[in-house]
Amino acid sequence: MPRFFCPQPLTIGAHVALPEAVAHHVQVLRLAQGELITLFNGEGGEYTASLAEIGRRSASAEVKAHSPREIELPFAVTLAQALPEGSKMDWIIEKAIELGVSGFQPLAAQRCVVRLSAERAEKKLEHWRGIIISASEQSGRNRLALLAPPQDYKNWITQQDLHRRIILTPRAEQSLAEWARHQPPQAVTLVVGPEGGLSEQEEDQALRHGALPLAMGPRILRTETAALAAVSILSAAWGGI
Repeated sequence: MPRFFCPQPLTIGAHVALPEAVAHHVQVLRLAQGELITLFNGEGGEYTASLAEIGRRSASAEVKAHSPREIELPFAVTLAQALPEGSKMDWIIEKAIELGVSGFQPLAAQRCVVRLSAERAEKKLEHWRGIIISASEQSGRNRLALLAPPQDYKNWITQQDLHRRIILTPRAEQSLAEWARHQPPQAVTLVVGPEGGLSEQEEDQALRHGALPLAMGPRILRTETAALAAVSILSAAWGGI
């Protein structure tokens, strides 16, 4: 059954006008009046709806039933990712959503090649929100991950965080896998550097502000690999798979 994000109140028996993007997908998929679709609004659970009217640029549906189904990880993971080159951030966000990440914090670190002006940052945020929505639709998640505006690494790392911060670094003596095996499931923020990694000064700054240094193993992983591997390690250790 096709799944669509519908950011509006959904109640059983209600007739809802579907967002323009959803109406377009209905046309592309050649769905017909009366066919069933799944809607979710990010507030919990999902709704079965029947397509009521289909126009050239619009569509509506009648909400038939609600299911409280949730497939979120049993612990919250925020990915604090230093901005990589090209379209790598798109790929990281898409795959991280599939793996269950619940929040993203883009960071401008010392070795980042990408530098975003305020205008470019806003456009990127809009683009990344679209990726979060489409990846949530595809993966069956009913809640949208939070996306914070990009911040300068040096400013962000000094801020207080309710979650334990883990900085992934080959300099660490303990591995993430080993640490997770001896810890209960808990909310964490994974800090991942850009191509070339975080500088020694940036890592030292993180440690001074309470971050836990952990390694990913004997091999050096690319920035887009490290983040996803780390989430997978935590899921395997803490029952998220």
